[in-house]
Amino acid sequence: MTNWRALPGSLCPRLRLIPLVAVALAGACRVEERTDLAAPPALERHTVDSDGHPLAVWEKSPAAPGATVLLLHGRTWSTLPDYDLQVPGEDLSLMDGLNARSIRAFGLDARGYGATPRDATGWLTPDRAARDVIQVLEWIRERQPDRPPPVLFGWSYGSMVAQLTVQRRPDLVSGVVLYGYPYDPSRPPSAQPDPGEPPRAPTTAEAAASDFIVDGAISTRAVRAYVDAALAADPVRADWKETHQWSELDAERVTVPTLLVEGEADPLTSTDAHVAVFTRLSTPDRSWIVIAGGDHAVMLETPYRAFADVVASFVRRVAGGT
Repeated sequence: MTNWRALPGSLCPRLRLIPLVAVALAGACRVEERTDLAAPPALERHTVDSDGHPLAVWEKSPAAPGATVLLLHGRTWSTLPDYDLQVPGEDLSLMDGLNARSIRAFGLDARGYGATPRDATGWLTPDRAARDVIQVLEWIRERQPDRPPPVLFGWSYGSMVAQLTVQRRPDLVSGVVLYGYPYDPSRPPSAQPDPGEPPRAPTTAEAAASDFIVDGAISTRAVRAYVDAALAADPVRADWKETHQWSELDAERVTVPTLLVEGEADPLTSTDAHVAVFTRLSTPDRSWIVIAGGDHAVMLETPYRAFADVVASFVRRVAGGT
């Protein structure tokens, strides 16, 4: 079953219903500087042990949270550039947006990203990434044993980590959001020779700005702020290997409520692949949302507030919030 609703007119939405699977939300509207923004909640850093390795977990919480989400970043950049970008006069922090909608937000820096160091191997693998997320979900469960489990939210590569995690431990989550999902189940990766030492390549300003492709969807000031934050948090590109482990991804093994979200102009997603994933999910509680006017980084662009509303509505519903 697909869930959809019209959003408030103040969000500048352009609505169209795609038969059976999706509703497109939030077409491009003019970026305006806001003067009504309240001070954001305090950012808190935690350290979670995963098999002896320290993982950095960031938290922002409202005064009276009604539900919880754990955010997983993408392939290149870590939690704070992606989910807590602070731009004067603009409302672009997804963590702040979720807090404003009564949701406690945690964000995990995977190994080699942000404030989490690499381990002794220097590499990250899909299996290792999923096992680390399981440790963090268990840590959250210990912190709030009387609350429903969090919703797991993954962007891009993080959406693949999120799916792998919920396939293995559905008991630790109330649902999953797969956003900017790049995996094509018809083209599973094959095993590759051991690459040896990780290259540890420097990141670049050009790469940091590369996801913003829709004209007018983000201000020049916000792009500069994102580039600065991304290079400060992740000056060296994290290195992955054994990516053939992604072949474990199987939509039929996803049994928890699922929200699939994509930007209309996202070059890294495939409609055919999304159809294959969506139709094979084993949960009857599934929705597929296409956000008009967005690309691979909708959470930082003009449709931001409509995107945050869609995600928050799903999180509150399946995680037992009000």
